[in-house]
Amino acid sequence: MSDGDPTERSSTDPDLPAGWTVWNDEPEGRRILAYRPDVFDGDEFPPACMPTLYVAAGAPNRPASEAEYGTTRVWRVEFFLEPEVELVPARTYDTREEAVAGARELAAEFARGELDYRGAYQVPREEYFDELDELTGE
Repeated sequence: MSDGDPTERSSTDPDLPAGWTVWNDEPEGRRILAYRPDVFDGDEFPPACMPTLYVAAGAPNRPASEAEYGTTRVWRVEFFLEPEVELVPARTYDTREEAVAGARELAAEFARGELDYRGAYQVPREEYFDELDELTGE
């Protein structure tokens, strides 16, 4: 990653919107995208609250053993705001490439303020939402 502006696009995926970075990318396997890891560092924003997109083999809510590479015909994209807070329901795709493209589109929707992260929480966290609004430019 570059040492420049933390909001610039990741050099490992130039198609990601500003603020998103490739956190992990296993060849032909799982890919993890993280939003602004530079600010979700424990000071203002807790690391557990970092918006994270996961691309992985296998259908949602299935055991990992069923998703061994080469044995699955389904790829999923999951978007979490926190470990137990899913922003949108998991989406499935036929190929890893389609799932990666789907993850990029979700990242772009989030960056444009098109996804309602307030609605994902059962217990409102207004102070956190205000700070997240500021971070995302809303």
